Amino acid sequence: MQICVENLKKTFVIKSGGIIKTKKKTEVKAVEDVSFTVEKGEIVAFIGPNGAGKSTTIKMLTGIIQPTEGKIEVAGFNPSKDRKKLAYKIGCMFGQKSQLYMHLTVRDSYKLLCSIYDLDSKQAEEKIEEIANLFKIHDLLNRVVRKLSLGQRMICEIAGSILHNPEIIFLDEPTIGLDIFAKARIREIIKKMNEEKGTTIFLTSHDIGDVEALCNRIIIINNGTIVTDSTIDELKSKYLSTKVVKISYDSDIICKKIEYNVQKLEHNQVELIIDTNRENIGDALAYFTSLGNIVDIQISSTPLEDVIKKIYQERR
Repeated sequence: MQICVENLKKTFVIKSGGIIKTKKKTEVKAVEDVSFTVEKGEIVAFIGPNGAGKSTTIKMLTGIIQPTEGKIEVAGFNPSKDRKKLAYKIGCMFGQKSQLYMHLTVRDSYKLLCSIYDLDSKQAEEKIEEIANLFKIHDLLNRVVRKLSLGQRMICEIAGSILHNPEIIFLDEPTIGLDIFAKARIREIIKKMNEEKGTTIFLTSHDIGDVEALCNRIIIINNGTIVTDSTIDELKSKYLSTKVVKISYDSDIICKKIEYNVQKLEHNQVELIIDTNRENIGDALAYFTSLGNIVDIQISSTPLEDVIKKIYQERR
């Protein structure tokens, strides 16, 4: 087990009031009784709206802040007590903060990071070459960081986060601000890193595309508590039973009565909604096949983003 969190709580004391008047102290519960585990090699999405408690939880997992109550174990260490030892076991990449040095080349930034993690010059060169091969960034190594495009810099940031062979990587908004091509490249790299090195990935993102493309498990947090912790397939099974089916025929169809929930019927096209918990989609398709020669069928599910919104609403 790579990450174990039990009954985690974090309370902040907020002071309010003017300069003259005595400041009032208010306790704010940022995280309230959070528990979960992450196994080695998992890619887990940890998501929620702004202010849900994501960043606070990650800061406690990495040892940046201490919990008010509860137990945390990451890669066999207590982050609060063994932060320096833990630093050698984890890598972090935050989309809005750079660990590279803007005025240095990518190569020199990597050398400095290797030095921080106690790699000698020979080990550093070997590691940089290995990373350059894995991420295909040989052409970027001698470029100054500030002159890279956002997509290039994000790839180099992720590469830099694994120079010391971490067991776990925390990725916070790794595709923020990127175009669709750069996002696809970043997701491909993250998957490759997980598959080839067995790296455990703990991912936060507001981009549902990241979650669907990368993760097999999703933890949703809201108001400091976990709303749900399940696999993507379990979420889809529970919340994505409704299918929208669009069927196109090679000519106009004529039918007096249809026994299904048809939303649209125009000439040679039919659009219907099927609840797979109550209706057999195969029977429905067989029925509509009998109405004419089909040239196209489109079956779509509720987007995962809508599922998450529904879960939030249920909890409220």
